[in-house]
Amino acid sequence: MSTACTEAPRRHTYRVGKWLPEDDEVLRKWLENLIKRVDKKKAKGELEDRSPVIQEFAELIEGDSILFMLFNLMFTQVPNKPPYNLDPNNDPQVRDYNHMLDLFDAILTTAPDYQTEGLVGFPINAILDWPMGTPAGFEAFHNPKVNAQFKKMLAVWATYLTSPASASVLNTSEDGWFGPEAEKESVLQNFATTFICDPTKQYYGYVSWDDFFTRLYRPGVRPVEQPNDDRFICNACESAPYAFVQNIKERDTFWIKGQPYSVTDMLSGPDASPYAPQFVGGTVYQAYLSALSYHRWHSPVNGTVVKTCIIEGTYYSERIQHWPPPTSTKPGPDPAAPNLSQGYLTEVATRGLIFIQADNPDIGLMCFMAVGMAEVSTCDIEVAAGDKLVKGQEMGMFHFGGSSHCLIFRGGVNVISNIPEPLGPDSTPLPLSSAILFVPAATDGQ
Repeated sequence: MSTACTEAPRRHTYRVGKWLPEDDEVLRKWLENLIKRVDKKKAKGELEDRSPVIQEFAELIEGDSILFMLFNLMFTQVPNKPPYNLDPNNDPQVRDYNHMLDLFDAILTTAPDYQTEGLVGFPINAILDWPMGTPAGFEAFHNPKVNAQFKKMLAVWATYLTSPASASVLNTSEDGWFGPEAEKESVLQNFATTFICDPTKQYYGYVSWDDFFTRLYRPGVRPVEQPNDDRFICNACESAPYAFVQNIKERDTFWIKGQPYSVTDMLSGPDASPYAPQFVGGTVYQAYLSALSYHRWHSPVNGTVVKTCIIEGTYYSERIQHWPPPTSTKPGPDPAAPNLSQGYLTEVATRGLIFIQADNPDIGLMCFMAVGMAEVSTCDIEVAAGDKLVKGQEMGMFHFGGSSHCLIFRGGVNVISNIPEPLGPDSTPLPLSSAILFVPAATDGQ
């Protein structure tokens, strides 16, 4: 490679959380390469029969008139003009639902490698990037039968990601997770001293991609800040602050651009809804996790687990987008969705809830919400009702998939931000167990 001083630096641009490249051209090329591989095999008659779960997906679409209509419309509703992903003939790269299913099938036996031009940590999301934002896509990806099928399909992929074969991307090549390019990422630097691993073993001792994704910090790497002062609330994940909103409503229009938080929708279902009235008028702190970072959750307070539950939800839904007419010069949907649908996803995506009775009576009952976003979206809760928690104690983890989380406080709790970072999609991750929020004692200042 040339090292001349005139050489332009390699771009490392990403969308929120680094799950997808920010540069649409990088994403277009990645999808183009995947399509070429699949189309070439199909042209030569080398494409194997669809896996059972993909064939079942096809039968679901073709056996339901409404779904058949929606899965056809979502591809025709993508405009045939830049900046939408187009092939050399100015046609959509993903041509129709059968093409989509063939691409899905190719993904199910691959693990994400580290790509120097831009990580595609959401390969299935990349395939759906534009169709999911169309009116037909919005409708289709809310359908319970479609989400149930996605869950089946993603479970098959999860099986591969926990298999020894998936560890092959954990190598030292240019596109390997222990290669020279990956080592330039700040969160992957000093890897052997930061995370529990064995560099003398193949794949640093990790037995699968999922084993690497859910890696543990070495003891002492993320010390708990203010462990004995119950007025301080710690960061539950290694995450970047997205929003801090007070006086949240019982019900709100969470699907619009502003994405207000809606207590009834966030805490829905028979297990969570009985607790919802206590959180009306309360506070939500939300943060998002990077594709490259630590993916386990730790207790933000000293307290006792009251209730845990999983709310099944959507996988590829994003907030309502507004598509201009084909002749319009105005921009269409935000290509960074669902990454920029963070607030919306707290009401519709798969999520894991842990209700905690804090030892500090001025906090009282609070809720940790893990939000699974796209791909596998597995929320793995490891604590149960009655468990005593100390700040910094592990509570669970995300397995491969995009992720966000919320801390939710009851109405009347005086939550004060101690966040040193501007909120929003461009914020920097804060260390796990750092003191990010503060609830003064009722007697403070008296």
